[in-house]
Amino acid sequence: PSIPSHAEFDGLVATDPNPLDVIRDRSPADNPVTDEGATLGRVLFYDTLLSQNRTVSCASCHRPELGFSDDNVFSEGFDGRETGRHSMGLTNARYTGNGRYFWDERAATLEEQVLMPIQDEVEMGLTLDELVDRVAAAEHYPVLFTAAFGDDEVTSERIAFALAQFVRSLVSFGAKYDEGRGQVGSVYDEFPNFTDAENRGRDLFFEPLHFGGFDCGSCHHGEAFVGPVATSNGLDAVSSDDLGVAEHSELDDDIGRFRVPSLRNIAVRPPYMHDGRFASLDEVIDHYSDGVQGHPALTVYRLEDGSGLQLDMTGEQKADLKAFLLTLTDDAMLADEKFQDPFNR
Repeated sequence: PSIPSHAEFDGLVATDPNPLDVIRDRSPADNPVTDEGATLGRVLFYDTLLSQNRTVSCASCHRPELGFSDDNVFSEGFDGRETGRHSMGLTNARYTGNGRYFWDERAATLEEQVLMPIQDEVEMGLTLDELVDRVAAAEHYPVLFTAAFGDDEVTSERIAFALAQFVRSLVSFGAKYDEGRGQVGSVYDEFPNFTDAENRGRDLFFEPLHFGGFDCGSCHHGEAFVGPVATSNGLDAVSSDDLGVAEHSELDDDIGRFRVPSLRNIAVRPPYMHDGRFASLDEVIDHYSDGVQGHPALTVYRLEDGSGLQLDMTGEQKADLKAFLLTLTDDAMLADEKFQDPFNR
């Protein structure tokens, strides 16, 4: 993908204004994104052959018009059962902070992650052997595997590599935000293409708390707007039903921590949070204004007494912050033909 100069620093995606605080491109050396590999991955991503009853694909829960997420609180699997968490958007997944995937970060690489939903008994319901057999028997794949890998052998590793390449190709740097960011030296400068409200919202988003901002960038770093580490955002005071990262790590310190997704294309992918509890951006902003609870894993907004910081936003501040978040929508990327369903369903 084409990455603008303001988002690059020695091959890394940098957090402005400190180039030492970076978000890394997590593409591994043994699986670089190629046109042929990502094309194969695109076909696999949209192919319902990859589910037990041939009714759903990866794209069923990651729809391009919805920021490669979906609009259900919990996603629906191949036999109508619901998943345990809301579908995470895939935009800028290649820049995830610590290189781990899923809300609970149980996948150490994207290559691991893309095979897990296929094998999940609720989501797609295939074994890896069934997956390989189905793909190998489909007449449209030999030419695609040959183009991507040099011959038409189908393996689960090759399927994982291709799917991961397609997901890594879902990069967004073409929003109104980027148009403005390319014209200034810092995110703290006034963007010439922004309205007054959008510029005020930009200030609120990036400025630290002690400068009158809301310090949103502490958890949504850099030009990719992704989180460096899993954290709590104070949705609850105590985690009981969903323990987050602790369900994988089994560490008490990880209870209630969840991976922080990119805010790119955030406006088109409600509902929000790992459990889809907020139906709109307005509800999300209201939460950060006066609903943050003092969860033990809370970081930026946790006070010394253990309670959650209440930002007490004014109506204008809420409107301004929302106006800024809307500038992160990349309509051209979401409508790009190379990311759409090749089966034209």
